[in-house]
Amino acid sequence: MQKKRIAVIFGGRSSEHEVSRVSASYVINKIPADLYEVVTIGITKDGRWLMYKGDTEKIADGSWENDPENRTAFISPAPSIGGIVVMDGSGCKIIKLDCVFPVLHGKNGEDGTIQGLLELARIPYVGCGVLSSADCMDKIVTNIILGYSGIEQAEFTWFYSSDYFKSPDKYISDVETKLDYPVFVKPANAGSSVGVSKASNREELKAAVIKASKEDSRILIEENIIGKEVECAVLGNDEPFASVPGQIAPAAEFYDYDAKYNNSESKLFIPAQISPELTEKVKQTAVKAYRLLGCTGLSRADFFVTDDGRVLLNEINTLPGFTSISMYPKLMAVSGQEGSDLIERLIELAFERTEKNV
Repeated sequence: MQKKRIAVIFGGRSSEHEVSRVSASYVINKIPADLYEVVTIGITKDGRWLMYKGDTEKIADGSWENDPENRTAFISPAPSIGGIVVMDGSGCKIIKLDCVFPVLHGKNGEDGTIQGLLELARIPYVGCGVLSSADCMDKIVTNIILGYSGIEQAEFTWFYSSDYFKSPDKYISDVETKLDYPVFVKPANAGSSVGVSKASNREELKAAVIKASKEDSRILIEENIIGKEVECAVLGNDEPFASVPGQIAPAAEFYDYDAKYNNSESKLFIPAQISPELTEKVKQTAVKAYRLLGCTGLSRADFFVTDDGRVLLNEINTLPGFTSISMYPKLMAVSGQEGSDLIERLIELAFERTEKNV
């Protein structure tokens, strides 16, 4: 049987570039070598697309960029090409692809951008489609859709940063009218808690808005929820499967970027330390939100579970991390989909979705 060719794309221009490299190393090492031929394309922070053929270990530490064998390469949007255009010397060559695994986190990776390119090229790809990726990446849109659909979440308000800077006191007063301190301030589009701050008073709120505005043009303000931080992995297309939920005890005041990826004192509990009834509610809500937002392939749903039994959905990540400490692969391993089996299933789901939509 001829092997199918899978392209793994990693890096990118987002603030999660480094995490993407580590996730890609995991994914590449877990792709079954007897079934698939792997080609890798790295995107540098300044936006250069390069085909890389060296050791996987150099992807994780960033040294892959210095490989003299790297060649400019990109996915053509033309279905007639059906793969990668590689610039080689004075000409170019075509490498046909059967599927793409876009191991890209944050902007241009989880927001529907790369998914749109792959749709134009008619190349199957792992993960959510254009609309679901865009909706889940945008925290404001996610909140509006989920609220309309009856899924409980934190109270929130939002505004454009350009409007805020014209009359900041007006918007600060509006936030204080709607929500009590402390509040969380978030850019509408950013992953891994980048640009997120907790504000306990007016001055901290102003500083938090400035910080968030560096990541996005719209700012989300949410009430502070006191509860356990619980995450649930979801896998599948039309009939998604929810994992055993896990719980995070962050090393920092909240689970920010550093607590997720750099601070070894953050603790994970699998299963989550919640009742069987709440466990089931988390799983059911994760699947409901997954289907409402049109997710396919995979996602990770993040919740707050309060002592009085409320289950509030915080956000959905359509391409969660695949690092050694990431919750998604850990939850799926406990739920019976581990390592190479999980990666193989994700690739199969990509083909299944494409065959259905042809």
